[in-house]
Amino acid sequence: MTQPSFRANSAARAALLRGLLASQMLGLAIWMPAAATDVSGSAMLPGRDEILDTDTAVVETAHVAGLDALLARLADKRVVYIGESHDHYEDHLNQLGIIRGLQERGHDLAIGMEPFQQPFQPVLDAFVAGKIGEAELLRQTEYFERWRFDYRLYRPILRFAREQGIALVALNLAKEITDQAGDGGIASLSAEQMSQIPADIDRDDADYLERVKAVFAIHPKDEDASFERFLDVQLLWDEGMAERAAAYLREHPSKTLVVLAGSGHVAYGQGIPRRVARRIEAPAATVVSGTNRRFDVDVADFILYPRRVALPATGLLGVMLDIESKGEGIGIQGFSEDSGAKAAGMKTGDRIVGVGDNPIHSYADIRIALMDSRPGETLPVEVLRKTLLGGAERLSFEVQLH
Repeated sequence: MTQPSFRANSAARAALLRGLLASQMLGLAIWMPAAATDVSGSAMLPGRDEILDTDTAVVETAHVAGLDALLARLADKRVVYIGESHDHYEDHLNQLGIIRGLQERGHDLAIGMEPFQQPFQPVLDAFVAGKIGEAELLRQTEYFERWRFDYRLYRPILRFAREQGIALVALNLAKEITDQAGDGGIASLSAEQMSQIPADIDRDDADYLERVKAVFAIHPKDEDASFERFLDVQLLWDEGMAERAAAYLREHPSKTLVVLAGSGHVAYGQGIPRRVARRIEAPAATVVSGTNRRFDVDVADFILYPRRVALPATGLLGVMLDIESKGEGIGIQGFSEDSGAKAAGMKTGDRIVGVGDNPIHSYADIRIALMDSRPGETLPVEVLRKTLLGGAERLSFEVQLH
């Protein structure tokens, strides 16, 4: 039997040594057999593969449907929950498309809305009845102070509701209640506040708790943040909106209720839907957007994939407003770096009393006046400025918005 030469063995050992040293330099852990292995021959390397279940869902593109097919599937539902990302206009356009489609198919609709709080229900009723206009709707519901998202995102839905006489239902609890719960928990609410929240609050849904914990982990928070208080607020939102929706369904047995709320209140049925179902039996369906979301067949009954649609930018004065001080108009307490108002000659301490054709009495008036303006547009702005003698002079400036 022919023995390998010393030179051949030395060469093999040297090759293995070089490979081991190179691997260690790369920070790799390599298992080596006790005996030399011919790595250049037909043998397999010693590493082990991990073959895992990818949990893959397959969507047959030939059968992808549009909104018309969705509407047919919703025909027998009494409640349709449509989740949204609040600042995604395409989500609201899809909400409008579903509402319009159901109404055209003969459903007697009502629209439940998270942005509006329950104490302001009479204002929504007056708006749908044509007794007040959009500006008064926004002022009287304190929309900009309590919700803050661009009203134009919801405007097509509200205008359609008014045109068609579709009832609008204020779903959310008053901000004062959830703010207090966030500071001190439900136990800290006053007797009056306790009378305005649901008596029945379910804390036993383990999946819901895990989801809220995951949100809390990534949520911006102060040093004294408490998960229990955070959970209390989430439960008040979900139980409060669910109780209001269930009450409306009981009071209006012929109505189909379309609930518009953040996707977190709709996804997996854990927020509002299950809590409504606990209170009243009503056929229901959930709809959410799949944008920026891992595909999961359990997330909702229907998942929408719209193209991104953005609203045009609104023009800005470039001022920091003092909404706390008393007096006519709204005070200016500072300016942004590229402020058109400052460039036009306005000063800290001035009080804005007019923008364009709109008199200014409140923060809402500023938002309303600028709502459909555009960057680069020039608007007249009227201010009051204190004089050295203690009075005030009225000045007007042409301000280029940015």
